[in-house]
Amino acid sequence: MAVSVVDQLRESDKAFHLHPFTDHADMYKTGTHIVHSGEGIYVVDETGKKLIDGLAGLWCVNVGYGCSEIVEAVTKQMNTLAFYPSFFNSTTEPTIMLSEKLAKLAPKRLNRTFFSNSGSEANETALKAIRAYYKLKGEEGRQKIICRKFAYHGVTMATASLTGLANCHGLFSLPLSGYFHAPAPYPYFENSPMDEESYGQWCIEETEKLILAEDPKTIAAIFCEPIQGAGGVIVPPVSYLKALRGLARKYDLLFVADEVISGFGRLGDWFASNLFDLDPDIMTMAKGITSGYLPMGATMISDEMAEVLIKGGNFAHGFTYSGHPSVAAAALANIEYISKHKLVEYVRDEVGPYFQKKLWALKDHAAVGNVRGYGLIGALELVPIGGRQAIVPNSNIGLKAAGICREEGVIVRGIRDAIAMSPPLVITKAEIDAMFAGIERALDRHLANG
Repeated sequence: MAVSVVDQLRESDKAFHLHPFTDHADMYKTGTHIVHSGEGIYVVDETGKKLIDGLAGLWCVNVGYGCSEIVEAVTKQMNTLAFYPSFFNSTTEPTIMLSEKLAKLAPKRLNRTFFSNSGSEANETALKAIRAYYKLKGEEGRQKIICRKFAYHGVTMATASLTGLANCHGLFSLPLSGYFHAPAPYPYFENSPMDEESYGQWCIEETEKLILAEDPKTIAAIFCEPIQGAGGVIVPPVSYLKALRGLARKYDLLFVADEVISGFGRLGDWFASNLFDLDPDIMTMAKGITSGYLPMGATMISDEMAEVLIKGGNFAHGFTYSGHPSVAAAALANIEYISKHKLVEYVRDEVGPYFQKKLWALKDHAAVGNVRGYGLIGALELVPIGGRQAIVPNSNIGLKAAGICREEGVIVRGIRDAIAMSPPLVITKAEIDAMFAGIERALDRHLANG
């Protein structure tokens, strides 16, 4: 892209575009990053620089950029029937086929899917389905929701209330009432002397206290990301997840697994709920369902819930583009590509373990205070030269380090004092080497810059 064109685009962006999750004043100091093209695990920016996309867009481009199979499937569907709604007793062939495909991949009790356009809408749908379910059962008093600190479930008024991140609350006077945030299994952040297993058990005990304090008969559900992504790639002990699921069963609460990030191969299984035997009553997904090629969210509901909702009359909830046929075609092609190329097994057996090996090799780097990861997702907590004790509040070391990583040719996400990575599933071991080489150079520069 010519310099004059880039300057013109940046000026237009500044004049007309409001960005999501952006400090606009800060962005305008240097100008918007404009991504021009992509292929495989790489994107090319406005300067012509080739960058390793170590975040797969936004945890979503699982099959990488330039997947012709998805493009061809969408083109074919658009030429046949670009759009028709699923309202009023109608739908389209790709939507039906995708519903059936998801039922075959998901935990066995989940056989009905409601489609939407994003993870936020998938979780919003879950919340409304939960309310409808309990009302139809004569238990309308069950409306409280247990979620967790550092959770991310979306940014609508309700799903932002589910979300346990302060920056999603303050400006918007959230959370709404009825949302209660239990401790997250994140001992490093709390500077706890407990090991991960012990801290996870403490979290369960505190969650149970919260449930009892609020009265289980007034609580509808527990929402859980198996791995908390945007909150900092918080990887809990498996015992914690089993115990949290156990609390839901003990107090007869619905259990919702938010698989927006963890679904479609990222952890070396189609879903974390299968991997960790979570048996959710509801499972939400987005991102990897189309590898980000087109927007889609989905909410899968248990047979028991579906039976009640189906008998309850008109389910007056939906979005114009629920089950959009062209997007469903993208999802089907994406799932077919993942299956054909055995990317789930590839992550589980090959690049997932190699990624974790390279990630944990940085454990003793002077800039690293903590390492977390599973499959093809990971995070490094960073410290300054003086170590963790030299960190000051709101230092946002991770945000600064992410900028240095970009200069070194690797896109990562800065989260408070951490950097997070989740590259496309198609990444090779050689590309993993290149990615971590760039990250290590950035860490060295981070220390050199103080």
